[in-house]
Amino acid sequence: MSSTKETKLAIFTVISELLEDKSLEVTDEMPLIGSKSVLDSMRLVELCLALEDKASEMGFEFDWTSDAAMSRSRSMFRTAGSLADEFISQMEAQQ
Repeated sequence: MSSTKETKLAIFTVISELLEDKSLEVTDEMPLIGSKSVLDSMRLVELCLALEDKASEMGFEFDWTSDAAMSRSRSMFRTAGSLADEFISQMEAQQ
C-alpha cells in the first residue's frame, strides 16, 4: 500500500511525462483543463488511461467519467492537485 505522498508523486510523474514542455514542474496548482491547461485534449485522454492503469496496478478502479469530470468549476481535472486528491480519495474508499 502506497502512502498518500508517494501516490501523489506517482500521479505528478504521469502528468510530467505527458507535458510537451518538459521544463515545467508539476505543482498542485497546475491547470489541467481550461484556457491555461498544460495538456491538450489528446494528452488529457492519455492521462486518464494512464491513471486507470496505475489504479489497476494499485488494486482499485479509478473512475474519471463522472458528470462533473469536465466542469471547469467542479472537475477533478481542474488542477494536478485536485486530480491527485480525487485519485487518492477513490483509492482509500476502495481499500
